[in-house]
Amino acid sequence: MAETKLLMWAGILCCLIWNGFAQQGGSDCIKANAKSCGECIQAGPNCGWCKKTDFLQEGEPTSARCDDLAALKSKGCPMKDIEDPRGSKQVLEDREVTNRKIGAAEKLKPEAITQIQPQKLVLKLRVGEPQTFSLKFKRAEDYPIDLYYLMDLSYSMKDDLENVKSLGTALMLEMEKITSDFRIGFGSFVEKTVMPYISTTPAKLRNPCTGDQNCTSPFSYKNVLSLTSEGNKFNELVGKQHISGNLDSPEGGFDAIMQVAVCGEQIGWRNVTRLLVFSTDAGFHFAGDGKLGGIVLPNDGKCHLENNMYTMSHYYDYPSIAHLVQKLSENNIQTIFAVTEEFQAVYKELKNLIPKSAVGTLSSNSSNVIQLIIDAYNSLSSEVILENSKLPKGVTISYKSFCKNGVNDTQEDGRKCSNISIGDEVKFEINVTANECPKKGQNETIKIKPLGFTEEVEIHLQFICECQCQSEGEPNSPACHEGNGTFECGACRCNEGRIGRLCECSTDEVNSEDMDAYCRRENSTEICSNNGECICGQCVCKKRENTNEVYSGKYCECDNFNCDRSNGLICGGNGICKCRVCECFPNFTGSACDCSLDTFPCMASNGQICNGRGTCECGTCNCTDPKFQGPTCEMCQTCLGVCAEHKDCVQCRAFDKGEKKETCSQECMHFNMTRVESRDKLPQPGQPDPLSHCKEKDVDDCWFYFTYSVNSNGEANVHVVETPECPSGPDIIPIVAGVVAGIVLIGLALLLIWKLLMIIHDRREFAKFEKEKMNAKWDTQENPIYKSPINNFKNPNYGRKAGL
Repeated sequence: MAETKLLMWAGILCCLIWNGFAQQGGSDCIKANAKSCGECIQAGPNCGWCKKTDFLQEGEPTSARCDDLAALKSKGCPMKDIEDPRGSKQVLEDREVTNRKIGAAEKLKPEAITQIQPQKLVLKLRVGEPQTFSLKFKRAEDYPIDLYYLMDLSYSMKDDLENVKSLGTALMLEMEKITSDFRIGFGSFVEKTVMPYISTTPAKLRNPCTGDQNCTSPFSYKNVLSLTSEGNKFNELVGKQHISGNLDSPEGGFDAIMQVAVCGEQIGWRNVTRLLVFSTDAGFHFAGDGKLGGIVLPNDGKCHLENNMYTMSHYYDYPSIAHLVQKLSENNIQTIFAVTEEFQAVYKELKNLIPKSAVGTLSSNSSNVIQLIIDAYNSLSSEVILENSKLPKGVTISYKSFCKNGVNDTQEDGRKCSNISIGDEVKFEINVTANECPKKGQNETIKIKPLGFTEEVEIHLQFICECQCQSEGEPNSPACHEGNGTFECGACRCNEGRIGRLCECSTDEVNSEDMDAYCRRENSTEICSNNGECICGQCVCKKRENTNEVYSGKYCECDNFNCDRSNGLICGGNGICKCRVCECFPNFTGSACDCSLDTFPCMASNGQICNGRGTCECGTCNCTDPKFQGPTCEMCQTCLGVCAEHKDCVQCRAFDKGEKKETCSQECMHFNMTRVESRDKLPQPGQPDPLSHCKEKDVDDCWFYFTYSVNSNGEANVHVVETPECPSGPDIIPIVAGVVAGIVLIGLALLLIWKLLMIIHDRREFAKFEKEKMNAKWDTQENPIYKSPINNFKNPNYGRKAGL
C-alpha cells in the first residue's frame, strides 16, 4: 500500500515539474505576441502554432496560439494541428577525398584532386535551431605547388642576388621530393620612384649607386619571370638582374606583394598550392607612408602591370596590412618571409596579422634560402585553418575540430588542426545558426575553405520564415467577417485597416462607445473587468508580466492566479486554478486542494488508522478519545502503559515469581500465553491485530520480553521469551587486584611527593646559607672567636742611642 502511494506522489510531482518546464519554455513564445504562424516560429526553436480553428477560449488573443509544444498539447491542441517546421541539411556534392602516392602512374590535373569533403550542401535554417555537418580534410600526396620568389633588389642585397641566381634548378631538385608538379617564378622590387624614397636627379635615376658601381634604374616592382616549370630559365633570367638603390631604409615590398596577389594572369597562378617567398633585409612601408611623397590615394587593390612593370606606384599609396591580408586570402596565397636576423621581430609581428604565413631567418648572403623555403613550406602545410566568407546578417557559425591524436578544440581554436602530415585526415564539426530571418526572406550562400587552398565548401542557406499552412491560406475569406482578411493556419490575418480576431472591425470603430456595451458584464460598469481592452465589441484580455499568469473569459473575468493558496502555492500545488476556482488532482480536495484524502499519514504503528482512537481528516488524525494525542493518537500521558499493566501477570505465569505469584491463578488468566525461544520469534508489527512490544525487569533484576495483542474477537494474546536476560555477577579477583594495586601506587606516589618536597626544602636552605655567607663582613680566612696564644710587646727604648 505504501509503495502504491509513493508512486502516485511521484507521478503528481513529475506532472508538476513537466508543466513548470513547459510554461517556462513557452514564455518566450508568448512574449513574442505573434499574430501569425510565421512570426511564431521565428520567436524560438521550441515555439509551435496551433491551427485548430476552435482552439482559443473566449477573451484569448490570436497570439495565444503560439506557445511551447508541450503547453499546446496540454491545452488540447492535437499534434496534427501544431505547425512546427524543422530545419534540415542536404548534401548536393560529396566527392571522396583523393588517395594516391607520389610517383604513381596516374597523373591527375589539379582540379581533379579533392582534399575537402563535402563540396556543396543546402541548409534549411529555422531561427534559433543550429544545423550541424561534418567537414573532412585530407592532405593529398603529390599535390602541385606554384612558388613565386619576390626579392628585394636594393643595394644591400647585392651578395644575396649571386646566391639566388642558381636557386631555380637547386630548388627544383629539392621540391621533387615533395611534388612532381612544381613551378617557380621570380619578381623584384625596390621602392616608389618619387622623392623622398629615391633621388630623382637624372644621374641618380640612371645609376642610383655611388662610386663605380653599375646599378639598374630604381623601380617599384618588376615581374621578371612568370611561373614556369623550367628551372634553367629561372637561373638564366635571374642571372641578368642587377642591383638598384634607394634613399630610405624601409622598402616598398607591400606594393609588390599586392601586385603579385592580384595579377593572377600575368604571374600565372594555378588553382594549386600557392607560395610567395618574400626576401629582404629591411623593413617595409605601409598605408599612410605615401604622404611623404605626396601620394594620398588609397591603394585600389587592382592589377596595374604593363610590360611586367608596376606603373601606378607614384599614384596609389602603399596598401594597408588588412588590405594585404584580404587579397592574399582571396587568392589563396601563403607567404614565407625570408628576412635577416635584424628584422626577425618585425616580421614575426607581421606574421601574427597574416594568416597562413611563416617567417624564416635568412643568412646574410641568402645561402640558406632553399632549406628555409622547405622548412617554411612544411610548417605551413602541416596546419589547416578554416575560413568562412562574410556571413549574412543574423547568421552565426561555430567550429569544433577533431585533429590527430585525439586533440579536440572549440571556439577560435576549433577552426584549425596542426602537425598534419601528408595523407593525414582530420575532421571538423560545423554549426550554422540563424538568429533572425532576412528581411526579404531571400536565400544566401556562404563558403568555407582551408586557408591557402583553392578548394571550398559551398553552403546554400534557405531560411524557414513561414509555415506550410500559410501557403494554403484563403484570401478574402468569408470566415474573416465578410472577406476582410486571409484565413490561414486557423486564424484570420486582417487586411489593412481591419482589426479584431475575425477582422470584424475597422480601425475607425475602435473607440466607439456602442462597442463598449458588449464588453461589460450585466450590472457592471467595468469594461472587460478592467483586465482587458474592448476591441470591436469583444474583450481582448491583457497580458501580465509573468507569462504563466493569464486572464480569460468573455469579459476577462477569469484568471489562473487568484485561487486560494496553501503553503504559499496556488491550490497548494495540488491542483490547477481555472477561473479563480481550484480543480484538484486525484486524492485532494478543499478550496485550496490542501486536504489530502490519503490515509497513509494517519496510520499508527499497530497498523490501525489513528490507533483506532480517532478519524483521519485531510491526512491528519482527529483523536476522538480525549486521553490520546499525537499525529496518530498513540500518545497518552495519563494511561498506564500496556506493558506495565500486564507485567506482573506475565511474570507470574511465565516464570512463577513476582508480586502476583500467590494470586496468579485468580487474577492473571484473562489472556492466552505462548512461549517462544528468542526475541526474533516474537510477533512483528504489520499484523491486523493491535500489537505492543514490551521489555520489563523482574524481581531478580532480569529483563524479560513479551508482546501483547488483542484480536478481532476481543481475545488477548501474550507471546513471551522463555529465558530472561539476567546480569552476570561481579568478578572478585580483578576488583581485589585493582584495589591492592591502587593502594600501592597511591603510597608510592605519596612517598615520591614527600621526597620531592624535602629536596626542594633542602635546596632552599642551602641557598639561604650561601647568601648569608656572601654577606659576612669578616675575613673568611680566620675564625673570629679564635685567640692566638702569642702576645707581642714593643720595647719603647729599642733603637735609641746611648746617653740620650
